[in-house]
This record gives sequence, C-alpha cells and structure tokens, in this order.
Amino acid sequence: MHTADRIDHGAAVAAETARFAALLADADLTVPVPTCPGWTLADLVRHAGGVHRWFSVLLRQRIQQPPAGREVDLRLPEHQDGYAEWLRAGAAEAAEVFADTDPDAPMWVWGADGHARFWIRRMLFETLVHRVDAERALGLPSAIDPALARDGVDEFLANLPFAALFAPKVAHLRGSGEAVRFRCTDTGVSRLVRLRPDGFGLDADLGPDGLPVPAEAEVRAGAADLLLLLYGRLDRTAPGVGATGDGTLLDLWFDNSAF
Repeated sequence: MHTADRIDHGAAVAAETARFAALLADADLTVPVPTCPGWTLADLVRHAGGVHRWFSVLLRQRIQQPPAGREVDLRLPEHQDGYAEWLRAGAAEAAEVFADTDPDAPMWVWGADGHARFWIRRMLFETLVHRVDAERALGLPSAIDPALARDGVDEFLANLPFAALFAPKVAHLRGSGEAVRFRCTDTGVSRLVRLRPDGFGLDADLGPDGLPVPAEAEVRAGAADLLLLLYGRLDRTAPGVGATGDGTLLDLWFDNSAF
C-alpha cells in the first residue's frame, strides 16, 4: 500500500491549518516572510486561506476542464486581527467539501492524478509548507511529521513534471537519461527522477534484481528536511543534508525545480 493511501489528507489539512492559525495570535502580520520574498505574514495568510477557498470551489464543482479564471469570494475580514479565524473558517469549509467528495471521482487537475483526491492532497502540502513559512517569519522552530513529509516528497516529485504553467523553469530539466536519487534517511525510502531529452519524471528506483538503479547524483536527508529542500525552503548545504555525485546535474535540478 502506498503511503498516501494511509494518510487522511483531509484531517491533516485541518490539523495543519489549526497550527498555522495558532501562530497568528498576537503576531505582527507586517513581518516579512523570508522564504516568500516580497510577502508579509498577512500576504501569506491571505494566500493560504485563498487556496483553501479556491480548491473548495473546484472540488464542489467537480471541474472536468481547466477553469476559465480564479475568481472566488475570499470574504476577507475588515481587520487583520480576524485573519486567524478567517483561516480556520476556510479550513472548516474545506472539511465540509471533503466530506461530500468521493476522492476517487475523476476531475481535471494540473498534476499527475486525475481525481478529486489530488486537490485534497495538494491543499495539505500548500498549507503545511506555508505553516513552516509562517514559523520562519516569526523566528519559531518547525516540526513536520515524517510520514506526512515522505508523502509530500512523493507528491512533489510526481507533480513537478506538470508544473510548467506556474513554474516555467521546469522546462530546463532535460538530460540524456541522467538520474537523481532522493533518499529519506529516516524512513528508508528513496525516489529516482530521470532527466530525458523530452522531459523528466519518476522512474523505477530498483532494478529487476532488486538492487538500486545507478544514479548520477543522490540527495539524502530526513523526510522533513528533504521536503523543505525540494520546495526551496532549505539549502542543500544545510546540516543534515547530504548531496553526492554530479554537481552540475544537482545545480541543474535545484536551479529549476522549486515552486
């Protein structure tokens, strides 16, 4: 059974949003968010709450083709001291939508899994990563459940080849068959990404003999650090991160993959 099948993504959205909202009590929402250049904490909250409401609309409508626009009534409070409750309200609305949604229902998605569950899982990692962004802005430590982090690594790597619409630099991730292995050192799981002339994507990590397929480069870290590394929230020179092999290939990956 795949890790994603054992995670209640809807419940995790609620839990991550609660953690995010709790950070806002007495917080200065004008502080900059270093991991989102140009944004304040208020901008980050508006974005996260907007994602909840936008994805809820998509799920409620069971869209079957790309939406014509992203118009949604955010119902923002007049004053920023209402932002925490507004964030919680968006998650509560999403939870109601999740309860009425068959996760296996076919839907249009921008990524790899053309079912409603794509949007629920995507909402989780949008919320989780931005919760960490908020903690960074407030100078607070972050903790990420390893099982969620491992699932987030899988979700990121599976969907990245389809992300050119909002991450155009992924078009530069091309090669002649070179592979990069991403290894979660605390869960013992690794994923292999292969760069081809026409694109890139996940490939078999083990060969027919059950042994790891050779890779030109490897990145190793605990699942939480690996997730933040993939999202550009951590540098590959950070303590706890190991990178070996073809440095030029690793430069190509990290220069063009974060979103």
